[in-house]
Amino acid sequence: MRFEKIEMQTWPRAATYQHYMRDVPCTYSMCVSWDITAIKAQTDALGLKLFPVLLYGLSTVVNQHKEFRMGLDHEKQPGYYDIVHPSYTVFHPQSESFTVTWSVFDSNFAGFYQRYLQDAQRALQHQEGFESAAQPVSQLPITPPNLFDVSCIPWASFTSFHLNIKPGYEHLLPIFTLGQFTQQAGNIQLPLAIQVHHAACDGFHVARFVKELQTWTEDFSVE
Repeated sequence: MRFEKIEMQTWPRAATYQHYMRDVPCTYSMCVSWDITAIKAQTDALGLKLFPVLLYGLSTVVNQHKEFRMGLDHEKQPGYYDIVHPSYTVFHPQSESFTVTWSVFDSNFAGFYQRYLQDAQRALQHQEGFESAAQPVSQLPITPPNLFDVSCIPWASFTSFHLNIKPGYEHLLPIFTLGQFTQQAGNIQLPLAIQVHHAACDGFHVARFVKELQTWTEDFSVE
């Protein structure tokens, strides 16, 4: 992992960053309908789990843009990670609780999918509080700083979703929440809530992300 500190004197976004980070701290969220018809057909045909495929898609598009890889160093100075990995929740039906774990991302889908299966299984088997005590297959630290969060609420669909995070005004990486998919006019639509910090990205950047995610969904083949 590399962290590239931003040179504020030459950064075109410096004034916007200072405004939304210092003067008017501001996070915002957007909920969109994600058409996953093509991906769902592929996963059903191949017997794959849907969530890790969607997790791979989110990670792919997130890593294509600096504004979604933005964080703060130990001196609270902004910069960009060269790569970010997805952190996600694993549900325990018996206790109705969940454990947080994560998987290393790279562009190889088959490798990512297998790592997800192993990491999620370890989290299921090592339920010791909120965070998994099981070492991910990466052998990296359990909670490195370059993680973005993804959670899933497959029991309900929604058109709006907000996270109210007390220290959220210093959290620059995006947060995604998936809901229950529904059938609409022959297509499968999944609610996707996107929460970001305005200091890191504007509505334009989120809209571009949504468009590129949908394009990825239409073009991607798991074979």
